[in-house]
Amino acid sequence: MSEIPAVYAAAPRWAFGDSPELADELLALVLAGSKRATCSSLASCEADIMPSVGESSVILDGAGVARCVIRTTQVDVMPFEQVSEDFARAEGEGDLTYEWWRDAHEAYYRREGSWAPGMKVVCERFELVEVF
Repeated sequence: MSEIPAVYAAAPRWAFGDSPELADELLALVLAGSKRATCSSLASCEADIMPSVGESSVILDGAGVARCVIRTTQVDVMPFEQVSEDFARAEGEGDLTYEWWRDAHEAYYRREGSWAPGMKVVCERFELVEVF
């Protein structure tokens, strides 16, 4: 791994998912170019990091090592049930169907303790800026 450029010193640092294994799996999709979106509960964003368009984030692997930088290109807050099939495909996970996305994300939010019908989610689209 190369050193993180100073321009990203103040950027938020975080990993995808809720386990080291999931962080590595989702990071691999980002690095491969198939994952260009992520969805978080509004509650978790308000408690931690609310993404904003133009913001860069340093993405960590499952061991907490910085691996790349992404830049947020779009942020939409909406009820879980209104997330589009197009957005689900942009997440690049599973079999790319809306049904897979819905089931996997409901399970994730249940593990997080934020699941509720009609819950608000933050749908973030991003671009890969730099790989370390």
